[in-house]
Amino acid sequence: MDIGRVDNSIKQHLLEACRQHVTARIAHAQQAIAAASEAAASDGKSSAGDKYETTREMMQQEIDRYQQSLANAKQMEQHLAAVDIRPQSGPATLGSLVETNRGTFFIAIGIGRLEVDGRAYGIVSPVSPIGAQLLGKTIGQRFVFNSQEYTVSQIA
Repeated sequence: MDIGRVDNSIKQHLLEACRQHVTARIAHAQQAIAAASEAAASDGKSSAGDKYETTREMMQQEIDRYQQSLANAKQMEQHLAAVDIRPQSGPATLGSLVETNRGTFFIAIGIGRLEVDGRAYGIVSPVSPIGAQLLGKTIGQRFVFNSQEYTVSQIA
């Protein structure tokens, strides 16, 4: 597939899939915080003494974990707002679709592998190890990642 000739719909689909992923993470974290808060409040009514303190601390740790997850998801949401998927020429940047001999990567946020229209894409953050390798590359350039050589064949 010649990604350079593909209209921007593939990048639009990938960006939308990223948005859906982040929206789902935000919703999940918010629901989990609410459930943990409710559980902590109801346990406080029925427990007494040391058991109450231990349970309350465990619930607070759980709430803290979900709040961190929520903060991370909101940060991803902000990063997605900066992704520019307009057609481009030149080196790979945030929003680029980069085809290599070892797969096609969309530089946006780090969520891993996504399948869109029956084709797999690696969705990588520009600060991830592979994303950092891809940034600034041009067609024909090579790099080594995890002892594997990659050659950039197309950028869209």
